[in-house]
Amino acid sequence: MLLFLDVDGPLIPFGAADRAYPVFAGPPGAAATHSLLDRVDPALGPRLTALGCALVWATTWMDDANSCLGPWLGLPPLPVVQWPDEDEPFGPLHWKTRPLAAWAAGRPFIWVDDEITEADRAWTAVHHPGPALLHRVDHRYGLTEADFQVLEEWRGAAGC
Repeated sequence: MLLFLDVDGPLIPFGAADRAYPVFAGPPGAAATHSLLDRVDPALGPRLTALGCALVWATTWMDDANSCLGPWLGLPPLPVVQWPDEDEPFGPLHWKTRPLAAWAAGRPFIWVDDEITEADRAWTAVHHPGPALLHRVDHRYGLTEADFQVLEEWRGAAGC
């Protein structure tokens, strides 16, 4: 099973009213690569790995996710979805939805992002033949224990 992972919002929280984000210590020198990297909890790497999915970066960070975030999270280099060079589609469908379904090519997948809507879920249910969980994360807090519980339960129920 694939797990498509966005960065801004799910891993780097932003937009909380009190702006009181926890600050984490990662590998030495890693914070210098990006000013918000210390908001990313390095414990998320082992938690994501423990899900037993094939992790794939699905972010506009592209290859920078491997060079900046991967070491911070203790992850090996991951595949990166290459986005098509085209304008965003008109309408309620997120611009990532079609490319992620195409990348999955019928395989079961989880997509973790802070911009997923019901339109994305409905489109995926019709156009993707395999099981898919499109899980929206609250960008103010990033991935939480409650999110991981949803991912683990769905993965178990999907039998993948």
